[in-house]
Amino acid sequence: MKIAIFFGCSSYEHEISIVSSIAMKDVLKHELVYIFCDQHRELYEIPSSTIKSKLFSSGEYKKCDKVTLQKGGFAKKSMFGQKEIAYDVVLNLTHGGDGEDGVLASLFEFYGIPFIGPRVEACSVSSHKFLTKGYAQSVDVKTIDYAFYTKNDEIKVDSFPVIVKPVRLGSSIGVSIVKSQEELDYALDVAFEFDDAIIIEPFIANIKEYNLAGCVINGEFNFSIIEEPQKAEFLDFDKKYLDFSRTSKALEADIDETLKEKIKEAFKKLYNTLFIGSLIRCDFFVVDGEVYINEINSIPGSMANYLFEDFNTLFTSLAQNLPKKKAITINYEYVNKIQASKGK
Repeated sequence: MKIAIFFGCSSYEHEISIVSSIAMKDVLKHELVYIFCDQHRELYEIPSSTIKSKLFSSGEYKKCDKVTLQKGGFAKKSMFGQKEIAYDVVLNLTHGGDGEDGVLASLFEFYGIPFIGPRVEACSVSSHKFLTKGYAQSVDVKTIDYAFYTKNDEIKVDSFPVIVKPVRLGSSIGVSIVKSQEELDYALDVAFEFDDAIIIEPFIANIKEYNLAGCVINGEFNFSIIEEPQKAEFLDFDKKYLDFSRTSKALEADIDETLKEKIKEAFKKLYNTLFIGSLIRCDFFVVDGEVYINEINSIPGSMANYLFEDFNTLFTSLAQNLPKKKAITINYEYVNKIQASKGK
């Protein structure tokens, strides 16, 4: 199987998309084709044999073959015109904007490109923290209390500490823990640099956090182990950045079966049928034995490979069982009836 990894794009998480994609060389036992989208949305085919992070920071990637998007896939210039780039399935590994907000999903679906990743509706829910909260509550999954504000709102916080988050960003970008009124203005300035809307949640010290990844294949859920991430006040960008290059296996959390089942049940409710065709990771909080969703990662760093015992087999099975769009037949029956009734 030949996998086309699509990465980069116009995103605050552009660089971690690069790191995440390079890590796939050590994870997937398939032939890989790398399609890089730069910040100007120009496409390039990057040879898998020479791909490295410096290629992008130096701008050397511009020496690689330019690529165009077309019906069914990708093409590049050749001696006799255009040459199609061979692949079996695309892995959308573009974190943040373009990749997780639905832009690429729309393009891939429009051009009939088979891909692993969240579809448009799933992107809408998972890429916007305010919408994630509402979706979770609608499928009976608990969320931490929150307040939603836009840039022009009057923002009042009555009790500290709180955590301030831009609604459309991942990887802890723009996130601040605020412990006093004096710190709030600065935290708001930081968050609004990245987004025009935020949520504010109470910050709960020493909260238990657990991560679970999985997907549905042929109607059956396939789960990873449940991981308890490293202890810190919260996982900032630098700590999370390392996650995007992870390939070594994580350790399973030491929790009882009752809690494991609660976490899995919450995952099932969130994945539902909305995320079919994608492998996601859900980050949960546990407070007094109750499970709360913190975040839905619709394109997790390094595809959360480190949480699975046999990621390559799971990935292959998912790639071979992607959802298919129902073909719509257009026969112009309605238009013809109108024309007939007018005698034309």
